[in-house]
Amino acid sequence: MSPTAFETTPVLEGLTSSEPELAEGPVIVLTETEQQLELAGSELSESELGQIGTETQKQIVPLASTASSQESVLPRPQSQAARDRAELLRYFHKDNLTLKNTDWVVAGWMFAMHVGCLAAPFFVTWEAVLTAAVLHWLTCSIGICMTFHRCLSHRSLKLRNPTKFIGTVIGSIAGEGSPLTWAATHRVHHGHSDQEGDPHSPLEGPWWSHLWWMMIKTTPRKKQLLYQYYAPDLVRDPMMQFFEKTFAFWLWGTALTLLFVGGLPMLLWGLCVRMVLAYHSTWFVNSATHLWGYRNYETTDASRNLWWVALFAYGEGWHNNHHAHPRLARAGHKWWEFDMTWWTISFLRLIGQATDVDDRIPEGNAAS
Repeated sequence: MSPTAFETTPVLEGLTSSEPELAEGPVIVLTETEQQLELAGSELSESELGQIGTETQKQIVPLASTASSQESVLPRPQSQAARDRAELLRYFHKDNLTLKNTDWVVAGWMFAMHVGCLAAPFFVTWEAVLTAAVLHWLTCSIGICMTFHRCLSHRSLKLRNPTKFIGTVIGSIAGEGSPLTWAATHRVHHGHSDQEGDPHSPLEGPWWSHLWWMMIKTTPRKKQLLYQYYAPDLVRDPMMQFFEKTFAFWLWGTALTLLFVGGLPMLLWGLCVRMVLAYHSTWFVNSATHLWGYRNYETTDASRNLWWVALFAYGEGWHNNHHAHPRLARAGHKWWEFDMTWWTISFLRLIGQATDVDDRIPEGNAAS
């Protein structure tokens, strides 16, 4: 998941603001897979995207560690692109979360949504409750799971218009960040899952992966590097540029529409309750499915399959399956691993709105 973004910064423009000092950490030597992603002006091919998340072991070299022994092996000299990517990963370091470096807009929004959720039971109408339920399914399953995650982040399928546009609108009103921010941050997670540089690993603490990682302020430099190295394909998409510039409009427009149509009950249920439930369903994928559950596949991270997260997050709880085979469009690999988002993808393929769907069920590489 990506933090809620309320300001829209022009993508990959020159930087004018000062940057905070980043937390010191180990030097991250990128794997060959990641360095290959820098070729051709950071172009990401179909095959390279499929490798994101399948090679997550990084060589971690502590600062000044090579001075301890003449037998130490120095890392290969890094290109400017490799140094830029290492700089980006330091922005996600836990020590960067300080009062001075807290995104108070994001923190304030999250606080307001939870207060509104607690107030909602005192303002109940059946119309408002039904609206919250429908919008929860639309934003979580259609917007985030199918469009932002499986289509944009992993290219597990291609969506034709108008489904792609509608799915991106619905994903935007989920309030989890713009499509570019969400997809790029998720690709960072797969490239460094439970390793140094992972934006939200529960190995840094369950609450860090669930919530606190989003509170670090996003700077123009961080956004520039994030988009340049982890979403260059999406940056070139005019539709993604449109939503980058209009993200706040869709979010606030939804809130005002709900208030106008159904008053305070509709706002509290259709926005606050729906968003809080949707937020936590996504956050549990970041936290719980790296802590509890079973494994179908051996992976280099701590990903797990957890049935109740899969139920709450429309199939995304089969997280070990996904980390072992991130390119696949279906998250459930056993007959009983229900995946409601996959049902929607199957229907869209039937009517011709979803194409190039990677629906394989892998064999082998089973966990012991």
